[in-house]
Amino acid sequence: MSSLLHSFRRFWSGVPSRSGNVAIIFALAIVPIIGSVGAAVDYSMANSNRSSMQKALDATALALAKLMPLSQAQLDQKGWEFFSASLGTMKVDMPKSGLVITTPTIGKIHLTATGQYSPQISGIMGISTFPVAAETEVQWGMKKLELALALDNTGSMASSNKMTELKKAAKNLLTTLQASVMKPGDVKVSIIPFHKQVRVDTSVYNYSGSWLKWNDWDNDNQNCTGNWWNYSCSPKNHNSWDGCIADRDQPNDASDNAPTGNATKFPAQQCSYSLATLLPLTYDWTALNNKIDSMNPDGNTNVSIGLQWAWHSLTSGEPLTQAAAAADDLSKYIILMTDGENTENRWTTNSNSIDLRTAATCAAVKAAGIKIYTIRVIEGDANLLRNCASDPSMYFDVQTASQLTSVFNSIGATLAQLHLSQ
Repeated sequence: MSSLLHSFRRFWSGVPSRSGNVAIIFALAIVPIIGSVGAAVDYSMANSNRSSMQKALDATALALAKLMPLSQAQLDQKGWEFFSASLGTMKVDMPKSGLVITTPTIGKIHLTATGQYSPQISGIMGISTFPVAAETEVQWGMKKLELALALDNTGSMASSNKMTELKKAAKNLLTTLQASVMKPGDVKVSIIPFHKQVRVDTSVYNYSGSWLKWNDWDNDNQNCTGNWWNYSCSPKNHNSWDGCIADRDQPNDASDNAPTGNATKFPAQQCSYSLATLLPLTYDWTALNNKIDSMNPDGNTNVSIGLQWAWHSLTSGEPLTQAAAAADDLSKYIILMTDGENTENRWTTNSNSIDLRTAATCAAVKAAGIKIYTIRVIEGDANLLRNCASDPSMYFDVQTASQLTSVFNSIGATLAQLHLSQ
């Protein structure tokens, strides 16, 4: 190598060699040497550009996944916008047609990017361009979700347009969740209208259920015959029960204990006021919207029982058995909305006493791993509801009924947030 360099110096310094052929041979030999060094430099630069392409492609894939579902035209347009904005300055000719986006299966996006690198040095070897490519794939989708809506249906919801606004907001939430679903059953929702009581559909949950407790109902619903000095009474047939349920015996009223003994069963009562029946977990979006439409305001407030039955709907024990077992890919949430303070439960009209049962239920639900959003509409115990929420950010204080839509939209967007894995 040293003799080669020596010859090189003599050639360029004008010192004659013993043979002119040496200079000619060297001149011919230096071309591939320079070309090889240039190719190495160009390869390094091209690889650096490919790394930039890969980063831009990865960022594009994640950005698109957050917007799914999209049409192919939307994928192509938005994909190019994201990709070209992320590329920065490169020595690669990257046409729009070089970005190819496909969705090979539901929940998966595949991207490839192919461009042409123009050599900066090794072009003297006759290499004008060579391809540079990157590839990535993202799986997108949301965790499975079970959501219970515990919705105040008390008489005060008739004022200030609250029930009308609640129906609109709740149906918007359903629309948001339905649009985010990859496949049927990924999201299920239950609706629990409540006032002093909750109510089941007796065509589905009839009087023969072993989970029911009849003591109170039998005492309150009797057929009596005779006169004041000689009469007898007997309970009416249970098939005349209209489906309303009162609080369980304490402390089971703040638990999800299985209804095995009489103290843990659910007390049947005739409805004190009109009330829409609850709807257990389902992904029948038409039925869910119809249930929202069926709600009407009436009666006094017992927040505890609404929350209790929302909890029951998210577990698999009787009487509502539709919920799935806890799993890493399953989230369980409750949205509890009320427009008033507790005024009546099975035992009392003392608000402070009822509040204690609500607080105990809130604590038990959160301890069970279920997250709670709370919404106070104009009236209600702000401290009770704020403390009931799983996080301060999950408590909403609504001052006008028209704000319900934005609150439900915000919650819906959070629940529908995509969980990405690359």
